[in-house]
Amino acid sequence: MVYIKNHLGTITLSKNFLVSLIGGTVTNCFGVVDMNVGNVKQTILDKIPFINKKKSIEKGVSVRYVKDKLYVDLHITVMYGVNVSAIVKSIINKVQYNVQEVTNLNVEKVNVFVDGIKV
Repeated sequence: MVYIKNHLGTITLSKNFLVSLIGGTVTNCFGVVDMNVGNVKQTILDKIPFINKKKSIEKGVSVRYVKDKLYVDLHITVMYGVNVSAIVKSIINKVQYNVQEVTNLNVEKVNVFVDGIKV
């Protein structure tokens, strides 16, 4: 949970909201084919058949809020033949812009891990 205090009171943003916002932003970027599981918890939950699986846009997104700074880790698969560097820069800019516009939070760091290339 992220708590933002202002002169009107306290605003609470859930981690699921931030993950959905960021996941939707990333999946709409050109060249992104899929989101991949990014950590041990997501990998284990992905392998258990009877657990309700996360939507594909939420898979591969990890959000940490530490000392009023937001850190985002993304695990993606890109399309073959595209400029990976350009895609990563575009994702970083779009995630920072969308999070700033919607939540008024500053994103300190966006880490994009390209886990695969799909033909």
